[in-house]
Amino acid sequence: MLTYDVVIWSIRTRKGRPKPFELRWRVGSRSHSKSFTLKAQADGRRSELMTALRNHEQFDEDTGLPANELSALNSPTWYEHAKAYVLMKWPKAAAKHRASIADALATVTPAFVSTVRGAPKPDVLRRSLYAWAFRAAPGSDGTLASLADATELPADVRATLVWIEKHSLKVTEAARPERMRAALDALSRKLDGTPAADNTVNRKRMVLSNILRYAVERGVLSTNPLTRVDWSPPARDDEVDFRYVPNPQQAAALIDAVREQGDRGAHLAPFFGCLYYAAMRPSEIAALRAADCQLPEEGWGELILAGSRPEVGSGWTDDGESYEQRGLKRRARRATRPVPIPPVLTAMLREHIEAYGTAEDGRLFRAAKGGRVRSTEYCELWDAAREKALSEAEATTPLADVPYSLRHAGVSLWINSGVDPVEVARRAGHSLTVLFRFYAKILRGQQSLANQLIEKGLSGDT
Repeated sequence: MLTYDVVIWSIRTRKGRPKPFELRWRVGSRSHSKSFTLKAQADGRRSELMTALRNHEQFDEDTGLPANELSALNSPTWYEHAKAYVLMKWPKAAAKHRASIADALATVTPAFVSTVRGAPKPDVLRRSLYAWAFRAAPGSDGTLASLADATELPADVRATLVWIEKHSLKVTEAARPERMRAALDALSRKLDGTPAADNTVNRKRMVLSNILRYAVERGVLSTNPLTRVDWSPPARDDEVDFRYVPNPQQAAALIDAVREQGDRGAHLAPFFGCLYYAAMRPSEIAALRAADCQLPEEGWGELILAGSRPEVGSGWTDDGESYEQRGLKRRARRATRPVPIPPVLTAMLREHIEAYGTAEDGRLFRAAKGGRVRSTEYCELWDAAREKALSEAEATTPLADVPYSLRHAGVSLWINSGVDPVEVARRAGHSLTVLFRFYAKILRGQQSLANQLIEKGLSGDT
């Protein structure tokens, strides 16, 4: 029981004893004492208790300790708390978010150790934490547990996690400003010491803040210690670099170059067509079924997007698959998004279905054995297409360096064609905030057209 009813008495000397200097104090109805060899030690401890009393701290009646000391005494280690946080988040987190949490915790946890003597190699430590300690699995009794506690570990992983468990700081110690700064510095760098990408730093910092909030929720900390550290995350640099976004002619040439790469290229050319002409995400294309497609023989068609299959390691999903079946990004599970598609894509998808049919579940695009098309496969096709479709000088630049460039190109085309930004955001599955953050430069370029329309309206010339 915590109470403010505290009395601290003077130090008394008891001659003839190994520890003659006794400090006595009362908390509530219970008396406490501690003996010291030297008077300076007793004076120091009395000063600590008096400071806590002057700071209006409550004391625990059973132990006689100030509340802060009691909290530190009962604090879990950072490693224990991090594993508990993973188990709390796991059931409701998407597979990719689970992997993201593990990645962030594997980055900052090595900053919260009492010594670096005998530490494992950084890459081994990072891998052991990411792949074992901060991944969950059913334990022997069926309840969720850390994979490190639920299965037999390789010898090097076991030794690594024994070391981190032994030397992990208490959460209350990890919360000190100098420790928080060390963790922030760690998430700002890659393993090789070079600066991490801005988005990576922001994502990992968010996880660090959330796990500290969880410590507050558990009563381990009184406040989030990050707020006391004078450290600012890097500015978000999300705006697309339009120097390297392919124009309509380049996009069409790249898709044609994919089609010319044998049967797999012909099968996946419409996959890239969906990226460009419908500005779909790869995970949405992977989930696209024939039933979602309205493909008239002439004119515009329409896709009713209803789900996505983001690619992620099998260790992060509940069913052990290498992908996760989910709803549309940032939308309710059963939400749909209709996207009109131009005649060129309508024809591509009609021809694709006639030539290749569909998977058993109706999906249009599939791997050779029927599963989800993996990013490694379509990226290999894309790399070969760049060499074929681009000039030698263009191929050495970041122009269309990844397939996702086609999605940026598709959205850019819509904006430059004068489509209302609200409609552009709806078709692309963006919020307006995200659209303006990524495509601000193009949208600013539309201001002159907007000014002309407003001037026309003001002059009454309609």
